[in-house]
Amino acid sequence: MRSPAPRALLATASVAVALAAADTYVVVLALTDMMAGVGLGIDNLQRATPIISGFLLGYIAVLPLIGRLADLTERQRVLLACLAIFVVGSAVTALAVELPVLVAGRVIQGVGGGGLVPATLAIVAQLWDRERRGTPLGVVGAVQELGSVLGPVLGAAVLAVADGRAIFWLNAVLGVLLAAAVVAVGGGMPSRPRALPVVVSLVAALVGWLALAAPEALATDLTLGVPFVPFGGSSSRVLTPIGVFALLLVALAVVLWVHGSWAVLRRADLLGALLLGGALGCVVLTFAASDPEKEVVGPLGFALLPVAAVLAVLYLAHHRRARHPLVPRGVVVGRTRWSLLVSLCVGVALVAVIVDVPLLARLVHTESETVAAFVLVRFLVAVPVGALVGGWSLRRLGDGLVSGVGLALTAVGLLVMSTWGRGSLAEWSSTVVLAAVGLGIGLALAPVNNAALADSPEDAHGTASALVVVARMIGMVVGLALLTAIGLNQYYAAVAALPDQTDSQALLDAAVVQVEYVFRGAAVAAAVGALASLALGLEGRHRTA
Repeated sequence: MRSPAPRALLATASVAVALAAADTYVVVLALTDMMAGVGLGIDNLQRATPIISGFLLGYIAVLPLIGRLADLTERQRVLLACLAIFVVGSAVTALAVELPVLVAGRVIQGVGGGGLVPATLAIVAQLWDRERRGTPLGVVGAVQELGSVLGPVLGAAVLAVADGRAIFWLNAVLGVLLAAAVVAVGGGMPSRPRALPVVVSLVAALVGWLALAAPEALATDLTLGVPFVPFGGSSSRVLTPIGVFALLLVALAVVLWVHGSWAVLRRADLLGALLLGGALGCVVLTFAASDPEKEVVGPLGFALLPVAAVLAVLYLAHHRRARHPLVPRGVVVGRTRWSLLVSLCVGVALVAVIVDVPLLARLVHTESETVAAFVLVRFLVAVPVGALVGGWSLRRLGDGLVSGVGLALTAVGLLVMSTWGRGSLAEWSSTVVLAAVGLGIGLALAPVNNAALADSPEDAHGTASALVVVARMIGMVVGLALLTAIGLNQYYAAVAALPDQTDSQALLDAAVVQVEYVFRGAAVAAAVGALASLALGLEGRHRTA
């Protein structure tokens, strides 16, 4: 089904992608409010790790399945489903007063938010021909990175007048409005859903809200409050009669939706999705839940990594035997393989800048977290600009040339950043370097997606797009852990070599050494990505007047 207004549909889907991207970063500001809302003090920061890793788990682990579903059914339908999941996750997160519910909400948010990206990229592939696809892909890449700029800004604006829950209620309202806009500009509902699943879902939403919100007027009433009384000695709002009833309704709604979509889900290879998603989930939990000051992998990492390896081997064996595997045969071939490598390298470079530039600013430039964040804005603003320029450049230049130049520029900029110390961020040249690195990373976004879409079968564009996103996110998660471990190793070596380990200035210089090595490692990743980009092609395959 082709939209009667493709540009309007792209704009609406892109705003949805930006909303999900903003939610990835806004949690940094709202984390203390979220912790307080579930009874955790600032001294329990380690217990709050699942709030962040849960979102990443949902975002990454289900991406291959959602990408495949976007190939097997109407892509607007997948987009609407992801928005619905994102809205539900946002509402659960806003209502949560206990940590397990909050983490569950974040996982659901991640599933919906992550699925928006491959669904949108697949819509671009459907609505634009190969030779005209570059600019729309650049737009998607730009708005995704623009979300990282707008997220903290919008979060700070909301927190100035309300608490952290308001951020997620705003997400839910915006998600509903965007879903309505997708229906309006996409030519109506892609297919009319059956009445029973819709009715059960609405009732489940209402009962679930009552259970989690526990309105005082009802919960304290002698008669009406009985369903809100927890079982046994529990204090959980879920372990109440109304909470259990809500869970049963949710389970029934899921069964009804799955039953109605079973033919498509079966073709999508659910066993393969479980195996590959499980392997990806183990990798995410291993590195995202680690404490970089003490360890490279998380507390369960030495158990999770072998499990990930076993699941990956089982998936490969299943892939060879399955009639219709999750990742169709003929997708990870040609330039698509190189696109995944380049995307992985982009993720490593991107996360190094996002995490360590504010850290460096706190060490040598300012004690204010706000000022340190504004230093990073010099980089963040340039990334969407680079994405737009990169997408537009594909009208004349090859994917590899645009991506290679961008990542080469990034590598050079990161090497310059690895020499920064006291006073460097106060110089005007630091703005130029940060902008150049952001521009370079942005330039690589559209070419990577364009090459993967061009070399994958038309009935597998959603899967190819999902794999590119997965590669980038894995690069961010694993790259951060490894580069931080390398930097900390150099930091401890520098501290051990100090004649006076109580000298605060010498200790600060040692901490700067840690950041320098992270930037050097990221520069190596960017250089590898630039070299791998050569395989994407230096000349445009399709030229337009």
